[in-house]
Amino acid sequence: MKKIISIIIVLLIGHTSMAQLFNPQSKEITSTYFSDPEVDIPTPAFAKKRGFTTYSEMMDFLSALVKKHPDVLQLSYIGKSQKGRDIPFLLINRSVQNHSPKVKVWIQAGIHGDEPASTEGVLYLISELLENSDYAYLLDKLEIGIIPMANIDGSEKLLRYAADGRDLNRDQTKLMVPESIALKQTFSNFGAEVALDFHEFRPYRRDYMAMNPFGLTNPFDVMFLYSGNLNVPDTLRKYTENSFVNNARKLLEEHSLSSHPYYTTSDYQGYTVFNQGAVNSRSSATSYALSNCISTLVEVRGVGLGKTSFKRRTTTIFLTALSYLKTAASESQTVKEVLRLSLEQRKNSDAVVTSLRKVENTTLPFIDMYEATKVDKEVILRDALRSKALLSRSLPKAYILLPEEKALAEKLKVLGLQVNELKKETTIEVEAYRVTDYYKVLKKYEGVQQQQVKTRLENKTVTFPAGSHIVYTDQKNTGLAIETLEPEAQNSFVSFGLLPTGEGEELPVYRYNSNTKLQ
Repeated sequence: MKKIISIIIVLLIGHTSMAQLFNPQSKEITSTYFSDPEVDIPTPAFAKKRGFTTYSEMMDFLSALVKKHPDVLQLSYIGKSQKGRDIPFLLINRSVQNHSPKVKVWIQAGIHGDEPASTEGVLYLISELLENSDYAYLLDKLEIGIIPMANIDGSEKLLRYAADGRDLNRDQTKLMVPESIALKQTFSNFGAEVALDFHEFRPYRRDYMAMNPFGLTNPFDVMFLYSGNLNVPDTLRKYTENSFVNNARKLLEEHSLSSHPYYTTSDYQGYTVFNQGAVNSRSSATSYALSNCISTLVEVRGVGLGKTSFKRRTTTIFLTALSYLKTAASESQTVKEVLRLSLEQRKNSDAVVTSLRKVENTTLPFIDMYEATKVDKEVILRDALRSKALLSRSLPKAYILLPEEKALAEKLKVLGLQVNELKKETTIEVEAYRVTDYYKVLKKYEGVQQQQVKTRLENKTVTFPAGSHIVYTDQKNTGLAIETLEPEAQNSFVSFGLLPTGEGEELPVYRYNSNTKLQ
């Protein structure tokens, strides 16, 4: 009978719509490890017995706070969802006389519509910052920009994806979904120095079921995803982990909440491997970090659990956000100095085009679903937080795109990069990319036909027409220029098929290495 139950759970977990109806977590596991705290939360979902906060309930909740705190809280809209709903942006900023520059903190939630605690936790945070005098001091040192529900259409139906079926958190560099463009443009305009993106993860996975006769589940309340991308300077990566992440973990431990660096599973040559950390700029953790920002994607245990432990999940998000705000406020001068040093390090480092994760055998804790006890399992871990470079190139003084690549130039601007244009025809020495190996991936990914290439750099003299696009690399978001313009990079415009090519072709992107500024 136990084996039959396990098989049924595997089938349900593998079917998204059924998983939403079926909660695989037993009452024993909930009461033993994930009981709700005794705390009153004033947000809409806790004012009703069933369901989560709807868009209209959220807007009523926020409008009431804006009316009560007009001198601190501002509400604006950054664009519309694909179904025509206005996407709200909250700015919490109190005027302070004769004060040093504030740290800008970006907080985002609800980018996946089936992760409702992310929005609920952020609404709880907004309320506490405005209504609880214990946190008033934070507003003296911080300017906080908040997107409480990024994927409104998905959230209204409790579906992960946007209305067109695409994942907003796989669209951070190709920028093909309207909501992604609005979110990224707002993020770029805001100029965040610290960024948080709140999510929920699925604790019951098919891979875990195969690791034990009666199944295993993830034992953590929250997992922290921060970047191991080597184009994020080492200074910034270490400070993110050693200060912000560790401070949050300590606060969570004080509230009996468990945490771990984020991992997920995948199949690799017939083995189930655990992938820890992030290198991909297609999602927010790395994309934000590449804009010279202290960035973390926070994953709370929740997808597929319905309202089980919902108060615990909401509280976990609130406490994590609160910890980041406290660290940003108490270490405001250090934050600005780290970002300054990081920017200098980026200017003086090579461009890392591809990298390799550290692979090792290790043990991870789980909960045995039948026994409701903690067990350790040996796993294969691919750790992005200890990556090494495979392909590196010297950082050019600028990248140049031909005039016909205007659409790509516009994407670079949305990513926060300054893009200049040649005012007149100019003949200069550059490096050109020649495609030496080419493969087109047959199966589409997020609506695009991916390409895999290898290139050779060729020195040549090129006459660039007026209107050619110039991206200098002495700017803050240069890491995103590397990720999108170096063709072999996993999330480049070439890799996503936004710049079609073929074997033997010369790409319309060039590397300029002279110190002479182009006019």
